[in-house]
Amino acid sequence: MTLRVGIVGISGFGGGEALRLIAGHPSFDLVYAAGESSAGLRLVDRFPGVPARLADLVIEPWDPASLPALDVLFASLPTGRSAEALARVPASVKIVDIGGDHRYAEGWAYGLADIWPDRIAGRSRVANPGCFPAATLTALAPLLSAGLIEPGHIVIDAKTGISGAGRGGGDSRFGYAESNENLVPYGLLQHVHMPEIATTIAQLSGGSAAGLVFTPHLVPMTRGLLATIVCRGRATTAECLDAARRFYAGRAFVRVTDAPPQTKWATGSNLAFVSYAADPERDLVIAMGAIDNLGKGAAGQAVQNANLICGLPESTGVDGAPVWP
Repeated sequence: MTLRVGIVGISGFGGGEALRLIAGHPSFDLVYAAGESSAGLRLVDRFPGVPARLADLVIEPWDPASLPALDVLFASLPTGRSAEALARVPASVKIVDIGGDHRYAEGWAYGLADIWPDRIAGRSRVANPGCFPAATLTALAPLLSAGLIEPGHIVIDAKTGISGAGRGGGDSRFGYAESNENLVPYGLLQHVHMPEIATTIAQLSGGSAAGLVFTPHLVPMTRGLLATIVCRGRATTAECLDAARRFYAGRAFVRVTDAPPQTKWATGSNLAFVSYAADPERDLVIAMGAIDNLGKGAAGQAVQNANLICGLPESTGVDGAPVWP
């Protein structure tokens, strides 16, 4: 089965990563690409290493009214830029929104693929989780579902590579001179990923996430994301690891490790690594999740979600090994 696929926002990091994965997908045929800054260019002009069969595909200005016949559309647009336009895409076209406009929106499945694949399979509209929620919630889900931690006392310290901020346009904060040798907290108390993290914690636990604290940071590396999460709970380390191994038994992309995870373990892949350290005498559980922010945190999970909604094996096209070193 060959499916006709398009990418909107192909100029950005998430769209470019989606291109890389779709170019190697055995069931997806990329027939449409759209972008703003790159409109009018051929794919080979924007991505010199693109496969020859895609080299001459011209990047179109984004206009839902001019879409060709498609089976699946990947939208990788900044938060606030996709809702109105995607509402005009025909219902016959399945959409995976990598951006933030449709997370927990009515009519859209929340695409946390490793945790809720059954909520995604067969749907036509899927909202990809943000990169921070992808790492954080993957680590927390087994503990919350088993009642090993308190949902209302969770503190998340998360660090992402600079690509997590997007291409940045003319924003000098994301240039080499500003980001190299620098560590920057941002989005304090009001980060756009807070609502989806809190909502999912409540759904997984049946309790309130009212005490949630989330502090994201940009670190001077290109890609990768590590979430270190401090929780209240009386479980031991062994109990946390056992709960995670049972929760993710048979799941292709989550690896539960005894050692604390590292971002480089996931580079270029759709894998998520989780681990735990606990001290029940101190009522303390530390959960850790590491992903590639452009892989599991964006395009990798988006392709995984597209496989689910199209009835394909979940790992099709995203089962490659990480890049090392």
